[in-house]
Amino acid sequence: MEKTGKESDMVETATADISKYRVEELITHGIVVSNLSYKIAQELGCDEEFCKKIAMAGIVHDIGKIKVYSYIYSKDSMNIEKMRYIRMHSEIGYDILQTKDFDEDIARAVLYHHENFDGSGYPSNLVGENIPLMARILRVCDVFAALTSDRVYRNAFDVETAIELMIDEVKNFDMKIFLTFLTVVNCAPIEQLTGFVVSNHDDSKNVSDKKEYGRNKKTITAKGKKGRKR
Repeated sequence: MEKTGKESDMVETATADISKYRVEELITHGIVVSNLSYKIAQELGCDEEFCKKIAMAGIVHDIGKIKVYSYIYSKDSMNIEKMRYIRMHSEIGYDILQTKDFDEDIARAVLYHHENFDGSGYPSNLVGENIPLMARILRVCDVFAALTSDRVYRNAFDVETAIELMIDEVKNFDMKIFLTFLTVVNCAPIEQLTGFVVSNHDDSKNVSDKKEYGRNKKTITAKGKKGRKR
């Protein structure tokens, strides 16, 4: 059935509202990662130039997700095919930053911010200190920011639960950075680090979400394949 002019306008308005929401969410997440990354870099004794670069990298680290939003925001259950497509966002982000003449350190941090310290990450299965320092810091901050934010498939975890989940997967992180992260989070009000109050939903719901999160992590295993190296 053909849509009337009024119906078409309503669809366009709804689509615009959704797009606006997604961009705002991307920006908010970037701000959280940026603030936390900057604080951790300072605590690690990095110079001011490095701290400013990682603050910028935190803002733009997920820019590649703009091109895979239809998968990220789908209410369908996650599967291997969908996960593989979503994982392209770090390489897409790198390419976007390259075309905009961003600093190479920032671009590489974006490219590798999903690499795990034990080599199980993506896109290139880098191990340990072969992963750029900026990317190793972003990895920790990105996970924390994601866990403490609402998603279409779950509510936000409180800070304590988020840290417990991260400890369960601590093999993914550079231990020195992770311990510094714990120091920063425990010493500063969370609102100061994130710029907003982290959601704190009903505890019973958090327990349910925590179990589901654990099941999903086991179901969708990272079948690492060698990606491009920079």
